[in-house]
Amino acid sequence: MVQQLRHSPEHFGGFYLSPPKSGSGGTVDLDAVVADQLTAHLSDVGPVEFDLPDITTGERVTRRVAVLFTSQRGKLLTDRYWAELWTDWREAAGWPKEGTFHSLRHFFATTLMSNGFEPQDVQKALRRANLRITLETYVHWLPKKDRPRRGGPAPPACRQQTWRRRQ
Repeated sequence: MVQQLRHSPEHFGGFYLSPPKSGSGGTVDLDAVVADQLTAHLSDVGPVEFDLPDITTGERVTRRVAVLFTSQRGKLLTDRYWAELWTDWREAAGWPKEGTFHSLRHFFATTLMSNGFEPQDVQKALRRANLRITLETYVHWLPKKDRPRRGGPAPPACRQQTWRRRQ
């Protein structure tokens, strides 16, 4: 069973399990550095068990769940705590303040698109449910010769204009 850990104090009093968003389940390849860090984290903290509400079947039940990604103290990561961690990492890397964790996703996608990867492959890498969202977000990163074209003449705003200087 594939689940996603979510946080909603209003609806579930905190953390709960739900089905992942459409298309977001899958396997993640880890490079050696990340695998070593994960191994060290699991050795130091280990999977930590929590009793959590689970709505993955459509019915709310509470069950014991082993969670891999926790704080060094074995606590679940809240959005606020994650934001604090990200701020420290972002500053250490010298990224601008506007650089969010989600910016990494956009960087990944635009790097793939601008290097000629097929939009369908980018969609799969991002685990998007459909191609439309990927194209709407990243089509401007496709090399111009590869952009999909509609039939018929270009819209007026896209037609080449002839400009005259004022006399």
